[in-house]
Amino acid sequence: MSEKKAGLTSGQAIYQQVATAQKPEEQVEYSVSGGLVKRLSDLGISFAFASYQSGLLYFIGRNKDGGINVHQAGLPQPMGLCREGEHGLTMTGGFQIMRFENILEADQRINETFDACYVPRTVYVTGHLDAHDVGIGEDGNPIFVNTRFNCLATVSPRHSFEPLWKPPFISAIVDEDRCHLNGLAMADGKPRYVTAVSRSNTIDGWRDRRADGGIVMDVESNEVVCAGLSMPHSPRLHDGKLWVLNSGTGELGIVNLEKAGLDRFEPKVFCPGFLRGLAFHGNYAFVGLSKPRYKRFEGLALDQKLKDADSEPWCGIQIIDLNMGTCVDWFRIDGKVGELYDLEVIPGYTTPMAVAPESQEAASLVTLAPTAE
Repeated sequence: MSEKKAGLTSGQAIYQQVATAQKPEEQVEYSVSGGLVKRLSDLGISFAFASYQSGLLYFIGRNKDGGINVHQAGLPQPMGLCREGEHGLTMTGGFQIMRFENILEADQRINETFDACYVPRTVYVTGHLDAHDVGIGEDGNPIFVNTRFNCLATVSPRHSFEPLWKPPFISAIVDEDRCHLNGLAMADGKPRYVTAVSRSNTIDGWRDRRADGGIVMDVESNEVVCAGLSMPHSPRLHDGKLWVLNSGTGELGIVNLEKAGLDRFEPKVFCPGFLRGLAFHGNYAFVGLSKPRYKRFEGLALDQKLKDADSEPWCGIQIIDLNMGTCVDWFRIDGKVGELYDLEVIPGYTTPMAVAPESQEAASLVTLAPTAE
């Protein structure tokens, strides 16, 4: 995107997106399942996902010609995503936490195409905290996983962050990624469950426990409720169940809290990739897949599972029918981009887009709040 355009008008916004040529070494190809457009239409949704590797926030919607529309916004190392209400979307990335707002009314469009336009309205400068998952607390402020300092945190008007909770096995809030705390499940505006790669209390100690040191913790009780996982990510509460991605095995499953002991993970579906990013809509799970970084994550069970399935790992999104336990539609990325982190379902919008905070579009796109006459 490089062209600036006029501001918002009543009934329609004006915007122009200019495609830039990809260098051969940076080329990316997208492919989709034959039923994806219809499924998104039937469900009345679109979805977004973040890739820190590409530095892009992607929005996947439908165009006027009955095909898939891919919109990309360049942002600093996009990571965790959390949708709030009808208009809000919060993202962790780089050294910032951004809250986007959809500025369009129901009758407004951009380029007669986009029916949602997410503009960053609040930007918290936190410094590099390696922030992962994010949620919205009861007070409306973001609660995020501060991986670098092994804790859950919120924003501060004065400092980089305010610690809210740390695992009891972490002895102090220090600048050492010890356990690689990463995932967060919220419930009623409060943090409820988290995932970590290990229970290590030494700097970078989690790297030695990638195969089976992963845990799920109950934030309220400070108890480990599931252990023996391989680099778990993205805990989510849905339909009365605690779901989690056992990333190092490529499995989506649930934590059976009724079962005795800590061996409570029950795999439901295998997906051919290193799994990060999980969202739900009705009876469908949207799962993010990445290509494993074998130099760093070699030796995980995922390697053998891929061989057993005679499959190569791939990058993209799979939509899982939870009744059937199978993938029914997908969006795939091939080429330079191989790693995603998080995703969100966006209900009610056909073709969403976003504006980067330091772009010419952000400078020129001016909106006016309704005023009483």
